[in-house]
Amino acid sequence: MRLYEDLQRQGYRGGRSTVLGYFTQLRKAQGLAPRTRTGQPTAPVSDPTVQGVTPRQATWLVLRRPEHLTEDEQHLLAPLLQAHTVFAQAITLAQDFAQLLRARQPARLDTWLQQAATSSLAVFQRLAQSFQRDFATVTAGVTLPWSSGPVEGHINRLKMLKRHMFGRARLDLLHRRFVLAPQQGEGQAPGQPVPVPAHQDAAAV
Repeated sequence: MRLYEDLQRQGYRGGRSTVLGYFTQLRKAQGLAPRTRTGQPTAPVSDPTVQGVTPRQATWLVLRRPEHLTEDEQHLLAPLLQAHTVFAQAITLAQDFAQLLRARQPARLDTWLQQAATSSLAVFQRLAQSFQRDFATVTAGVTLPWSSGPVEGHINRLKMLKRHMFGRARLDLLHRRFVLAPQQGEGQAPGQPVPVPAHQDAAAV
Protein backbone atom coordinates (compact mmCIF):
# COMPACT_ATOMS: atom_id res chain seq x y z
CA MET A 1 0.00 0.00 0.00
CA ARG A 2 1.74 3.12 -1.28
CA LEU A 3 -0.08 5.50 1.06
CA TYR A 4 1.13 3.58 4.10
CA GLU A 5 4.73 3.83 2.86
CA ASP A 6 4.28 7.57 2.37
CA LEU A 7 3.00 7.90 5.93
CA GLN A 8 6.01 6.00 7.23
CA ARG A 9 8.39 8.34 5.43
CA GLN A 10 6.61 11.26 7.11
CA GLY A 11 7.20 9.75 10.56
CA TYR A 12 4.19 7.48 11.13
CA ARG A 13 5.10 4.56 13.44
CA GLY A 14 1.77 2.77 13.62
CA GLY A 15 0.87 -0.54 12.04
CA ARG A 16 -0.52 -1.20 8.59
CA SER A 17 -3.68 -2.75 10.06
CA THR A 18 -4.45 0.53 11.87
CA VAL A 19 -4.34 2.47 8.60
CA LEU A 20 -6.47 -0.13 6.81
CA GLY A 21 -9.01 -0.08 9.63
CA TYR A 22 -9.23 3.72 9.44
CA PHE A 23 -9.86 3.66 5.69
CA THR A 24 -12.48 0.94 6.09
CA GLN A 25 -14.39 3.11 8.58
CA LEU A 26 -13.99 6.12 6.30
CA ARG A 27 -15.45 4.25 3.32
CA LYS A 28 -18.38 3.08 5.43
CA ALA A 29 -19.06 6.66 6.57
CA GLN A 30 -19.14 7.74 2.92
CA GLY A 31 -21.49 4.92 1.96
CA LEU A 32 -18.89 3.12 -0.14
CA ALA A 33 -18.51 -0.63 -0.26
CA PRO A 34 -15.40 -2.03 1.44
CA ARG A 35 -12.50 -2.65 -0.89
CA THR A 36 -11.77 -6.23 -1.86
CA ARG A 37 -8.31 -7.58 -2.40
CA THR A 38 -7.35 -8.51 -5.94
CA GLY A 39 -4.71 -10.77 -7.30
CA GLN A 40 -3.91 -14.45 -7.06
CA PRO A 41 -5.10 -16.24 -3.92
CA THR A 42 -2.29 -17.09 -1.58
CA ALA A 43 -1.67 -20.57 -0.28
CA PRO A 44 -2.86 -21.30 3.25
CA VAL A 45 -0.24 -20.90 5.93
CA SER A 46 -1.05 -24.23 7.50
CA ASP A 47 -3.08 -27.30 6.76
CA PRO A 48 -6.39 -26.92 8.62
CA THR A 49 -6.76 -30.69 8.83
CA VAL A 50 -3.62 -30.99 11.01
CA GLN A 51 -4.23 -30.40 14.70
CA GLY A 52 -1.70 -28.03 16.24
CA VAL A 53 -0.39 -28.00 19.79
CA THR A 54 0.43 -25.12 22.09
CA PRO A 55 3.87 -24.80 23.78
CA ARG A 56 2.31 -25.96 27.07
CA GLN A 57 0.78 -29.02 25.41
CA ALA A 58 4.05 -29.82 23.64
CA THR A 59 5.95 -29.66 26.93
CA TRP A 60 3.42 -32.01 28.54
CA LEU A 61 3.72 -34.49 25.66
CA VAL A 62 7.52 -34.47 25.77
CA LEU A 63 7.92 -34.85 29.54
CA ARG A 64 5.12 -37.31 30.17
CA ARG A 65 6.02 -40.97 30.60
CA PRO A 66 6.00 -42.61 27.15
CA GLU A 67 3.96 -45.57 28.42
CA HIS A 68 1.25 -43.17 29.63
CA LEU A 69 0.76 -41.47 26.26
CA THR A 70 -2.47 -42.28 24.52
CA GLU A 71 -2.59 -43.08 20.82
CA ASP A 72 -3.86 -39.58 20.01
CA GLU A 73 -1.07 -38.01 22.06
CA GLN A 74 1.51 -40.12 20.25
CA HIS A 75 0.12 -38.88 16.93
CA LEU A 76 0.56 -35.30 18.18
CA LEU A 77 4.13 -35.91 19.33
CA ALA A 78 5.31 -37.65 16.15
CA PRO A 79 5.13 -34.52 13.91
CA LEU A 80 7.22 -32.59 16.45
CA LEU A 81 9.99 -35.17 16.16
CA GLN A 82 9.84 -35.07 12.37
CA ALA A 83 9.43 -31.30 11.96
CA HIS A 84 13.12 -30.41 12.37
CA THR A 85 16.33 -32.00 13.58
CA VAL A 86 16.61 -29.33 16.28
CA PHE A 87 13.21 -30.32 17.65
CA ALA A 88 14.14 -33.99 17.63
CA GLN A 89 17.40 -33.31 19.46
CA ALA A 90 15.74 -31.14 22.11
CA ILE A 91 12.95 -33.67 22.68
CA THR A 92 15.42 -36.55 23.00
CA LEU A 93 17.59 -34.69 25.53
CA ALA A 94 14.55 -33.64 27.59
CA GLN A 95 13.08 -37.15 27.62
CA ASP A 96 16.43 -38.74 28.54
CA PHE A 97 16.91 -36.38 31.48
CA ALA A 98 13.35 -36.94 32.69
CA GLN A 99 13.89 -40.69 32.51
CA LEU A 100 17.16 -40.70 34.49
CA LEU A 101 15.54 -38.39 37.04
CA ARG A 102 12.52 -40.68 37.49
CA ALA A 103 14.65 -43.84 37.66
CA ARG A 104 17.25 -42.12 39.91
CA GLN A 105 20.23 -43.19 37.79
CA PRO A 106 23.09 -40.78 38.58
CA ALA A 107 25.49 -43.00 36.59
CA ARG A 108 23.81 -41.77 33.38
CA LEU A 109 24.23 -38.11 34.34
CA ASP A 110 27.79 -37.79 32.97
CA THR A 111 26.72 -39.19 29.60
CA TRP A 112 23.73 -36.87 29.44
CA LEU A 113 25.84 -33.83 30.32
CA GLN A 114 28.31 -34.68 27.56
CA GLN A 115 25.49 -35.04 25.03
CA ALA A 116 23.94 -31.75 26.11
CA ALA A 117 27.27 -29.90 26.05
CA THR A 118 28.12 -31.14 22.56
CA SER A 119 24.65 -30.57 21.10
CA SER A 120 23.84 -27.77 18.69
CA LEU A 121 21.33 -26.24 21.13
CA ALA A 122 22.69 -23.27 23.07
CA VAL A 123 20.13 -23.62 25.84
CA PHE A 124 21.22 -27.18 26.60
CA GLN A 125 24.87 -26.17 26.40
CA ARG A 126 24.30 -23.50 29.06
CA LEU A 127 22.29 -25.98 31.14
CA ALA A 128 25.14 -28.50 31.01
CA GLN A 129 27.64 -25.84 32.10
CA SER A 130 25.38 -24.86 35.00
CA PHE A 131 25.03 -28.48 36.09
CA GLN A 132 28.80 -28.97 35.92
CA ARG A 133 29.38 -25.98 38.22
CA ASP A 134 27.06 -27.48 40.84
CA PHE A 135 27.58 -31.14 40.03
CA ALA A 136 27.35 -32.40 43.63
CA THR A 137 23.94 -30.79 44.14
CA VAL A 138 22.59 -32.08 40.82
CA THR A 139 23.85 -35.59 41.61
CA ALA A 140 22.15 -35.46 45.00
CA GLY A 141 18.92 -34.32 43.35
CA VAL A 142 19.04 -37.27 40.96
CA THR A 143 19.97 -39.75 43.70
CA LEU A 144 18.07 -38.78 46.85
CA PRO A 145 14.26 -38.98 47.22
CA TRP A 146 13.94 -35.62 49.02
CA SER A 147 13.02 -32.32 47.45
CA SER A 148 12.30 -28.74 48.46
CA GLY A 149 8.60 -29.18 47.68
CA PRO A 150 7.36 -29.00 51.30
CA VAL A 151 9.47 -25.90 51.97
CA GLU A 152 8.15 -24.21 48.83
CA GLY A 153 4.63 -25.08 49.92
CA HIS A 154 5.12 -23.37 53.30
CA ILE A 155 6.63 -20.31 51.64
CA ASN A 156 3.66 -20.07 49.30
CA ARG A 157 1.25 -20.37 52.24
CA LEU A 158 3.02 -17.60 54.19
CA LYS A 159 3.05 -15.30 51.17
CA MET A 160 -0.66 -15.88 50.63
CA LEU A 161 -1.43 -15.06 54.28
CA LYS A 162 0.70 -11.93 54.07
CA ARG A 163 -1.14 -10.70 50.98
CA HIS A 164 -4.50 -11.61 52.51
CA MET A 165 -3.82 -9.45 55.56
CA PHE A 166 -1.89 -6.64 53.88
CA GLY A 167 -2.64 -3.22 55.36
CA ARG A 168 -4.68 -4.39 58.34
CA ALA A 169 -2.49 -6.79 60.31
CA ARG A 170 -0.79 -5.94 63.57
CA LEU A 171 2.00 -7.99 65.07
CA ASP A 172 -0.24 -9.85 67.51
CA LEU A 173 -2.67 -10.82 64.75
CA LEU A 174 0.16 -11.87 62.46
CA HIS A 175 1.55 -13.95 65.31
CA ARG A 176 -1.76 -15.79 65.59
CA ARG A 177 -1.98 -16.45 61.84
CA PHE A 178 1.65 -17.43 61.22
CA VAL A 179 2.69 -19.18 64.43
CA LEU A 180 -0.35 -20.26 66.42
CA ALA A 181 -2.64 -21.23 63.52
CA PRO A 182 -0.54 -24.22 62.33
CA GLN A 183 -0.45 -25.54 65.91
CA GLN A 184 -4.13 -25.00 66.68
CA GLY A 185 -5.70 -25.86 63.33
CA GLU A 186 -3.85 -28.82 61.83
CA GLY A 187 -5.51 -29.95 58.66
CA GLN A 188 -7.05 -26.54 58.10
CA ALA A 189 -7.02 -25.27 54.54
CA PRO A 190 -4.35 -22.63 53.86
CA GLY A 191 -5.75 -19.13 54.13
CA GLN A 192 -8.91 -20.19 56.00
CA PRO A 193 -9.61 -17.83 58.91
CA VAL A 194 -8.69 -19.18 62.32
CA PRO A 195 -11.44 -19.01 64.97
CA VAL A 196 -10.56 -16.34 67.51
CA PRO A 197 -12.39 -15.70 70.84
CA ALA A 198 -14.60 -12.64 70.76
CA HIS A 199 -12.65 -10.61 73.32
CA GLN A 200 -9.29 -11.32 71.67
CA ASP A 201 -10.66 -10.61 68.21
CA ALA A 202 -11.93 -7.21 69.29
CA ALA A 203 -8.61 -6.36 70.89
CA ALA A 204 -6.67 -7.38 67.78
CA VAL A 205 -8.64 -5.29 65.29
